[in-house]
Amino acid sequence: MTPIQFEIGIAEAAMIRFAKLMRLWSLHPSLLDATGLVALWREGLLAQKVLLGRTKGYRFHPQLDRFRACNDPVAAISTYLWGVIEEAGARGYAFDSSKIVLESSPISLFVTQGQLEFEWKHLRRKLSVRDPARHRSLTVAELRSHPMLRVIAGGIEPWEVV
Repeated sequence: MTPIQFEIGIAEAAMIRFAKLMRLWSLHPSLLDATGLVALWREGLLAQKVLLGRTKGYRFHPQLDRFRACNDPVAAISTYLWGVIEEAGARGYAFDSSKIVLESSPISLFVTQGQLEFEWKHLRRKLSVRDPARHRSLTVAELRSHPMLRVIAGGIEPWEVV
C-alpha cells in the first residue's frame, strides 16, 4: 500500500465512522429521548451549514442526499429543523430558532416504510442502553415519520449507511 492509498483509506474510514454517527432521523422527533433530540438539532444545524456551502467537511455525507434532491435543499433542511424546534418547544426546551436560515415552507420529502422500520430498530437499540425506561415505553403504534416526510412503500433508502 502506498502512502497515498493509506491516507485515502484513513479518510474513507473516518467518513464511514462519521456516517454512522450522524443521523438526520426520518422518525418523528417526539420518538427521540432528550439526548437524541439535542443531537438531532446539532446535526441538523451542521447539515444546514453544509448545504449553505459554509463548511468544507461533511459535504458528501449520504444523509444529505435526500435534501440535495430537492429544488431548494436549504429550504428543505430549514423545514426539517422547524419540525425539530416544534418538538423541542413541546418539551419546554429552548433551542435557538434564529439559527434556522429560512422559515418553514410546504416542502415534503418522501421516505420509505423500510427506512422508517430500519431507523425504528436502530433507535430502540440505542434507547435500550441509553434510556431503558423510554425504550420500554415506546410501542410500534407510535412509529411515524418527521412531519415533513411522506411515507411510501419501499426498503431501506439508498443513502442509508448499513
